[in-house]
Amino acid sequence: MDKREIMGIIEAVLFAAGDPVGIKDLCGIMGMDQKDVLPIIKELKDWYNYERRGFQLIEAEGYFQFSTRPEYYEYIQKLHSPQRKQGLSQAALETLAIIAYKQPITRAEVDSIRGVQSDTAISTLIEKRLIHEVDRLDTIGRPILYGTTVDFLKYFGLSTVDELPEILEKQITYLDENTR
Repeated sequence: MDKREIMGIIEAVLFAAGDPVGIKDLCGIMGMDQKDVLPIIKELKDWYNYERRGFQLIEAEGYFQFSTRPEYYEYIQKLHSPQRKQGLSQAALETLAIIAYKQPITRAEVDSIRGVQSDTAISTLIEKRLIHEVDRLDTIGRPILYGTTVDFLKYFGLSTVDELPEILEKQITYLDENTR
C-alpha cells in the first residue's frame, strides 16, 4: 500500500467508527506496524491543521478520532438548534387525516378521496415522519400503501390509531358524496 492509500484507510476507519480508535486496532486493520503508521497519522493530522479543514484529527492516549474544530461550533450549534416548527398546509392536513383513518391506503386512493393529486402533501408528511410506507399492494404496479408512524402518535398524544376520534357515519357519507 502506498502512503495515500494508507491515509485513506485511516480516514475511512476513523470516520466510520465515530468513537476513538486505538493505534493497535488501526495497525491490526491495515496489517502494519505502529512505527510505520504513526508517522502517517502525524502527517495526516498536520495536513488537517495546515489546511484549516472543518474537522481535525485528535489523539488521546494512543486513541485517534475526528472532531469538529472548536471555531466552527457556532455553525454546528445552528444545525442542532430547535428550528421554528412549521405547521402543515391544509392539503397536508387533509391527506394526513385520510391516511390516519383509512390506513393502509395508496396514493391513488387518497387522490380519489381528495379529488386532487396528493404527491406534495405525501412527500411533506413523509419528510416530517408522520407517515411512511407500510407495504405494497399485490396488484399491477405494486402501489405503495401508506400508514401513520410512531411520531404521528406522539405528536397527537395517542398510544394507538384506535384512539383517534370516531368519525360520525354522516360525516363519512358527506365525504364520500362530495369528493367524487
